Amino acid sequence: MEFFGRERELAQLRRTWDAVEDGGTGQCLIIRGRRRVGKSRLIEEFLRRTDAPSAYFTASGIPPALELYDFTQVVLASDLPEADVFETPPPTWHSAMQLLAQILPADRPSIVVLDELPYLTEQVPGFEGTLQTVWDRVMSRKPVLLLLVGSDLSIMNALNTYERPFYQRGNPFLIEPLTPADVQDMTGLSPAQAIDAHLVTGGMPRLCLQWPKGANLDGFLQSALADPVGPFITLGELTLAGEFPPEAHAPHVLASIASGERTFTSILGDVDISRMTLSRALAILVEKGIVAAETPLSAKPSKETRYRITDSYLRFWLGLVRPLLGVIERGRSDRAQRRIEASWPSWRGRVVEPLVRESLARLVPVEGADWCDPDAAVEVGGYWTRSNDVEIDLVGADRRPVAKRVGYLGSVKWHETAPLARKDFTALAAAATRVPGAGAETPLIGVSRARSETGPWSAVFCAEDLVNAWR
Repeated sequence: MEFFGRERELAQLRRTWDAVEDGGTGQCLIIRGRRRVGKSRLIEEFLRRTDAPSAYFTASGIPPALELYDFTQVVLASDLPEADVFETPPPTWHSAMQLLAQILPADRPSIVVLDELPYLTEQVPGFEGTLQTVWDRVMSRKPVLLLLVGSDLSIMNALNTYERPFYQRGNPFLIEPLTPADVQDMTGLSPAQAIDAHLVTGGMPRLCLQWPKGANLDGFLQSALADPVGPFITLGELTLAGEFPPEAHAPHVLASIASGERTFTSILGDVDISRMTLSRALAILVEKGIVAAETPLSAKPSKETRYRITDSYLRFWLGLVRPLLGVIERGRSDRAQRRIEASWPSWRGRVVEPLVRESLARLVPVEGADWCDPDAAVEVGGYWTRSNDVEIDLVGADRRPVAKRVGYLGSVKWHETAPLARKDFTALAAAATRVPGAGAETPLIGVSRARSETGPWSAVFCAEDLVNAWR
């Protein structure tokens, strides 16, 4: 299978590997990322390119004794020198890890991968302490790259906190979904269509591989909705069922946010749970990385928190696909497609804004442009008031959550073919003085799906600019 993108991630792995080769001592990366984001595929590609002795074990959450047996079989089947010592199975996980550390070569670099590590830390008593002891006494003194991989973001983050045995022994490494540039390379689409594909798939590699080469949204939906047991239809339900604990109330809370409820009060009025339960549920979902809690970015503190689902595929599935599952299962994917496409323009107009902000954070200031102070455009967010009488799509500032300087304000108009209009500039200019830290002299920028003339704007950006920001 052809491997797309991930050049930044591969470069980071390579740099760490070079440190092992040059220094002759161990290096550890704590790799985290949501399920199906492509962590395992990335590591397999890195192992293929490195061609070093390695052992790759993936825990599966079975009883510890059976997990230990599977681990010994993986090491036996590996190309590590002296792996045959595992023909006599170690009686405990502690002895197995010690034995693994002992057989790692001291004269050449090797790689050890422990995938789905949270299963081991949760089910094997004292596993983190064992890992710390073996690393400190043996592994770190050998030229080995230890990759600790997990899908539970909160557990993987906790692994490197002060109270835990493995504190400061590994460097954190977050694997995110594919970028819009990666999606364009995989699908062969135009920049505007590649952004559409990224919004629908969330950049999840498995879903991107489903996208027919060169097909627009209509072509993708036609094939994806026709398969009721395919990954595009089933992945949403699997995500809700498998990634979140019951106390997160994920099906109800996420569905409410996906339907457009963005504040605590509006979500509370939409779900049948208590205020305290909702507060705890949102905290869990934020900790898991599936929900972002955002506040207005300006020079004035604000508590006007809005909640957003970070995975645009899950938001698309909850908002547009899930209500039509019955229609799809009855074989009427054509009817479901018509209803989805009718809602698509308004849905896309809302969810594209976070992607625009992430792109501009990589793009602005443009090299050679003098319209923006680069030190005042480090962070990109939005601004709104409680009554929504002022709502600004883009705010570039020097820092968050409270800025000292506002570098620019911007408007996003993501119509199918229409460029930015004069009225869009006029409306933004009228609202600019209402943003704390901004004023009449603050640069104003415009972003549209189609290429637009600069006109009165300080700068304008189109879909092609946004995709290229990720290259």
